Amino acid sequence: FSQEGGPRAGTAGGRQQQRPGGPGAGRSPLDQEAEIELTLEEVAKGTVRTLQISGPQVKTKTIEVKIPAGVRQGSKIRVPGEGAKSPVNNASGDLYLRVKIKAHPEFSMEGDNLVCNVTISPAQAVVGKEASVPTLDGPVKIRLPAGTQNGRMLRLRGRGMPKLKAADRGD
Repeated sequence: FSQEGGPRAGTAGGRQQQRPGGPGAGRSPLDQEAEIELTLEEVAKGTVRTLQISGPQVKTKTIEVKIPAGVRQGSKIRVPGEGAKSPVNNASGDLYLRVKIKAHPEFSMEGDNLVCNVTISPAQAVVGKEASVPTLDGPVKIRLPAGTQNGRMLRLRGRGMPKLKAADRGD
């Protein structure tokens, strides 16, 4: 590496080298990362997304990516062989899709649990009648305890988000 207009020390052809133990350790310099925005329903049930990939060395191509049910905000989905191509040996890196979950109008996520507000009448709170509660699978009727106070949290077991690689769900 010369000081006369050549690449700076620590780089290879102008591209930053990966250092063992540093950021991106264990990943190829040909790996690429992008963000994918998903709805709460897509995260709950899983989906297949069709993406178009383009780059300086590659013409635009269409790929299908399977998004498993239960992924979480910030998790990464690896798509093997869809990263940058090496100009030397034509090998391809991997594409990593970083998950971003869109805000939902009715629910907020707390880990594997979904939280929503339900409006009831004063009579329903005092007497303890049934109320309809929205879930991702459709509305569910629940029995309110007599004397229910404003702000009280009631739990519907197993009606929340699926857990990644597990059969059960949050509340």
